[in-house]
Amino acid sequence: MARCYSTFARSVTYRITEYGLTVPQFGILEALFHLGPLSLGELADQLLVTGGNVSYVMDRLEEQGLVYRDRSGEDRWVVEAKLTPEGRRIISDVFPEHASFIRELSSELEPEEQETLRRLLKRLGKGIGSDSFSEAWADAEP
Repeated sequence: MARCYSTFARSVTYRITEYGLTVPQFGILEALFHLGPLSLGELADQLLVTGGNVSYVMDRLEEQGLVYRDRSGEDRWVVEAKLTPEGRRIISDVFPEHASFIRELSSELEPEEQETLRRLLKRLGKGIGSDSFSEAWADAEP
């Protein structure tokens, strides 16, 4: 599994750099494109990274004029990330090509096999993240 993930991740990383973006930058743009404005905490949860990482990447994307931060009208402590028109243009231009590339990478498996793999990986991830397993793992000796 580790070798497959490493090969897949290297291929995806290489392709994303061709768009002039880093993987975390692409992740933020893609999340905002598909989910709409999100708080920085929601972005961190979606991308499985820390809040500090999101803030750093947001700073870089803001410098490029691709995103901006906006205080929530409902809760002044919540800061939402939003796409600028330029950010929306870039991600809407590159995402279809990226999705096609992912389909190409996955084409070794038949569509039914891809769905089975998705289901199994989701089940495995949830099982590993379950409270009983996580607690036992956390108590284990290094």
